[in-house]
Amino acid sequence: MPCFALVDCNSFYASCERVFVPALAGRPIVVLSNNDGCVVSRSAEAKAAGIPMGRPAFQCRELFVRHDVAVFSSNYALYGDLSARVMATLARFAPALEVYSIDEAFLDLAGLPGDVAAYAHRIRETVGAWTGIPVSIGIGPTKTLAKVANRIAKKDPAHDGVFDFAACPDPDAVLARFPIEDVWGIGRRHAAMLARHGVFTAGRFCELPRDFVRKRMTVGGVHTQLELQGRSCLELETAAPARKSVVSSRSFGQPVVEASEMREALAMHVTRAAQRLRACGLVANGVTAWVQTNTFVKGAPQYSGSAFAALPAATAHTGDILRVALTVLKTLFRPGYRYKKVGVMLSGLEKIGSRQLSLLAPAPERDAKGERLMAAMDAINARFGRDAVRLAACGIEQPWQMRQAARSPRYTTVWDELPTARA
Repeated sequence: MPCFALVDCNSFYASCERVFVPALAGRPIVVLSNNDGCVVSRSAEAKAAGIPMGRPAFQCRELFVRHDVAVFSSNYALYGDLSARVMATLARFAPALEVYSIDEAFLDLAGLPGDVAAYAHRIRETVGAWTGIPVSIGIGPTKTLAKVANRIAKKDPAHDGVFDFAACPDPDAVLARFPIEDVWGIGRRHAAMLARHGVFTAGRFCELPRDFVRKRMTVGGVHTQLELQGRSCLELETAAPARKSVVSSRSFGQPVVEASEMREALAMHVTRAAQRLRACGLVANGVTAWVQTNTFVKGAPQYSGSAFAALPAATAHTGDILRVALTVLKTLFRPGYRYKKVGVMLSGLEKIGSRQLSLLAPAPERDAKGERLMAAMDAINARFGRDAVRLAACGIEQPWQMRQAARSPRYTTVWDELPTARA
């Protein structure tokens, strides 16, 4: 019989901030979005203090002071590295693992001898001891029921972070109390439609005629209903789907009005996107660039634009991509506007070993030389820290970089920011 476990990190970004600062234990923590804009992660203490998710930080300042909240800028380097450590730890406990998001993973526990819940407690304790990240685990015969179980494990302290749906004495009663809008696969639009038909819980949804569900929610809704009824329709996706594009974009820390600064920012985003391409063993055939002003500034002139250009040959060479991207930017940039964002998307991705070559492509020896250069740059940056070596086009001072006034150190990925242990 299938047996899935969904492991979900509790308040992941906030939990990451606690790993290297034990003094934060028990203190409310919030993490802000890019440019320190909105609240995107809250510890349990911050939720109890009434700090809303998604609320702009400037509207929460009084709450931050009143409840002595520790406020952090987003530290994606730290979060990504700790996520990788959590996933590597989880992989030791199951023959198959699906990384669902940065803080969630499904495990295949089918055929496991003994008490599955006890095994899940062992997983939870090991992840906490090895990474410092607290997790909640939901177990069920389907992925959707594992999601339901995970939510119960996280919300009800009586379960000590683990809930096994299959071992529940009255599963129908659990579904009868579970809100339909919290069911995995039921979006806001479908939840509103079901509410109009008097369906407010997962239990009531399970009782709906199959034809009704198929007509109004297509086959995806049918799969969700079958999964809630205990019939597994969704298998573990152990192989990540092939990427169709790579995007890099961030809002500026301050409005950009000069074309030179816009070119620097675009060059940095091309650098980031090309690095990701090479890390995945991919090459791109086309590049799209876009610019945008701040639509939230009332009365200010607004403009946004985007354009695509094909690359002469499929490549992951930063310089080759940048030359085309800067040509695209020249057609987009208009003086007189205060720009908020620039971004780049690389598309037409192929595996580097199976890419289709062009008769007009550079000679193989020149192409190989460029690949060696990019490999050397990546190796240097991996050893000495991000942007230890970069193209001059990315600029030096970079005044347009996003605001991160309260960013914690990148403890695990930057040599100069490693934590110091004192004995």
